[in-house]
Amino acid sequence: MPQDADATAKWTEIASLARVPGASAIRPLFAADPGRAERFTFHADGVTLDLSKTSLSPEVLRALLGLAGMRDVAGRRRAMASGERINATEDRAVLHMALRAPRGTFRALERDGAEDASASVNDTLEAMRAFTLRTHADQPYTDVLNIGIGGSDLGPQMVVRALHRHDSPMRAHWLSNADGHAWEALRHQLDPARTLVLVASKTFTTAETMSNAHLVRDWLRAALGEAGDRHLVALSTNRKATAAFGVPEDQVFGFRDWVGGRFSLWSAVGLSIALSCGWRAFERLLAGARAMDEHFLAAPDAENLPLLMALAEVWHVDGLGYGTRAVLPYDERLARFPAHLQQLEMESLGKRVTMEGLPVAHNTGAVVFGEPGTNAQHSFMQLLHQGTTPVPADIVLVARPDHHFPASHRLLLANGLAQAEALLRGRDAEEVRAEMLKSGRSAAEVEALLPHRLFPGDRPSTTILIPELTPFTLGQLVALYEHKVFCLGALWDVNAFDQWGVELGKQLASAILPELSGPVGPGHDGSTAALIGALKRLWPEGTGQG
Repeated sequence: MPQDADATAKWTEIASLARVPGASAIRPLFAADPGRAERFTFHADGVTLDLSKTSLSPEVLRALLGLAGMRDVAGRRRAMASGERINATEDRAVLHMALRAPRGTFRALERDGAEDASASVNDTLEAMRAFTLRTHADQPYTDVLNIGIGGSDLGPQMVVRALHRHDSPMRAHWLSNADGHAWEALRHQLDPARTLVLVASKTFTTAETMSNAHLVRDWLRAALGEAGDRHLVALSTNRKATAAFGVPEDQVFGFRDWVGGRFSLWSAVGLSIALSCGWRAFERLLAGARAMDEHFLAAPDAENLPLLMALAEVWHVDGLGYGTRAVLPYDERLARFPAHLQQLEMESLGKRVTMEGLPVAHNTGAVVFGEPGTNAQHSFMQLLHQGTTPVPADIVLVARPDHHFPASHRLLLANGLAQAEALLRGRDAEEVRAEMLKSGRSAAEVEALLPHRLFPGDRPSTTILIPELTPFTLGQLVALYEHKVFCLGALWDVNAFDQWGVELGKQLASAILPELSGPVGPGHDGSTAALIGALKRLWPEGTGQG
């Protein structure tokens, strides 16, 4: 198609720009343009995005914006917002924006007409609100335990970690890994009579979640008898399975198939947020996400924060070959934010074929990792500063703290700013030599140690600044990255909303499970078969024969 040909031409232009000598250099861009920081800093309703410490030049940015036009990001965005079934491999709409929108805002286009997606969402929200307020008013529970995995764990846990305060109405706990040690460590902290248990699984068949759910249900019943079932809540669409499990019918909250797990914290999956942090906090979280939705849907390409972040990623991944990105939130409350982004981005964008099923022509899906500052500075930042391959970094700063220790917060902010500046400026031989001679080192010592103390600089970083960490600004921040994922899916022409790559391991695990306590069937590779045998010898009681 002509559009594909035009997009190919843009990809060729971007590749040519990346081959220009000095294309990855950042310091010369500041030297050439005293107003660069202002020109490459963008704003949306209090959120500031500083892209000036990347090697995006005006020419490169124009080419990337041209690619966005050729890949019809705006048209695909309209298709998503219109409820079209853009998740083609699963024949589904993609409407996580409906989870935080008023009634009548979004429709899901079905074969037999259109469903008011926002209306069904708001019906569920009203039921969640009533349940949350009633629970808090009656005060039967001090703790809420969320049992889920993936998007049913990472997003809500990240939000609760960020927003929970000492005076929040309930303590939250999380059980995700299919490892009995996790429950063994947790159960001694909980009183079954005062614990509300949420089982989050859309189908109510997720193996890890249901394994843990059976352990916890047995614990409740052992302590409370049949009354323990009143402590169970299901976040699921499979009412037949939830009823068979013992969940009271009025304690089941569902969500639709146009909500992907990694985009679901705004749905019934977020009930743990509302219970732990309060309904008002959950409402403001949705409002913040909605504000970013409105920016994403309306802002011009050249001012659109999610699109600009996606374009910077394309430049780094495809232009310069930087396939890894660090996420560094300089706020302890955002400690789980990198983990949430790992699933959001890597599960969405780890794809190797286009929407048409053809091999992709470009790299896709950066590896995402991270830790809160300043911890990261004492673990992996060495590699970012002096490693052989640059690793772009997202540095998240919160201007105002929610504590009364201003000196601590100033130190934290100083470190965040310093890391970005150090990645940019580096340290050359002349500077290192002068510093070492001044400290009294001999000339011979200086020359011997000099190579080890050089920093190449020109390492890219993006800074995101929010005024304070509130439910509203957290909603903005998470939605910003959600929309960045959408843009990257459009730019790379991959389906960012399926996750077939997680299925094969699940299928093989179901075949191996009975073999750990019974005969080993054919079809395994030699290594797997040998390891099954070794495990049975080392743990004979696990076979049911010891």
